[in-house]
Amino acid sequence: MARKSDKTSELPVHKVIMVGSGGVGKSALTLQFMYDEFVEDYEPTKADSYRKTVVLEGTECQIDILDTAGQEDYAVIRDNYFRSGEGFLCVFSIVDRESFTNTTEFREHILRVKVDDQIPLILVGNKVDLDGREVGNDEATGLASSWGAPYIETSAKTKLNVDKVYYDLLKQIQARKQAQGQTTSTSTKKPKKKKTCVIF
Repeated sequence: MARKSDKTSELPVHKVIMVGSGGVGKSALTLQFMYDEFVEDYEPTKADSYRKTVVLEGTECQIDILDTAGQEDYAVIRDNYFRSGEGFLCVFSIVDRESFTNTTEFREHILRVKVDDQIPLILVGNKVDLDGREVGNDEATGLASSWGAPYIETSAKTKLNVDKVYYDLLKQIQARKQAQGQTTSTSTKKPKKKKTCVIF
């Protein structure tokens, strides 16, 4: 068991932050991805962090997910979370227009904290299993396009595109790290030993 733990600790970690208004399904998406479970009435009062080993394009890595639910009103705490993130899933509910409108503010806040407009981000329209849509696919796609980001619709209940949004974001994060020259795999090279020649 120790070997497995050691191996896990050596895997590259990609940090994902869930952002969005309360009640849009951030926690439901996370729990569905982590445990294949749909939790309908989950009301977190503090940030929850999850870590899972996944295979990304043939290579093992770890995804570290921070669900910021319940922390939206604490600016200092939120800034610290945003600063630590390498990629963001900006979630709204397609049956709640206000939550869609709020995504622009969340993105602007991320950009202010990160001071970088190339941060890996996906706009996620959740709850497509519900009737009463208030935000059209074309409108959401248009907003995401103006950000230079993809738009994906999901259902935490049916698991529609749940894995896709996380894996697509992980690919963005990995590509960005590679572009910045950061390694995405643990180096196993050992330092070369100096050869010593002894003459008698």
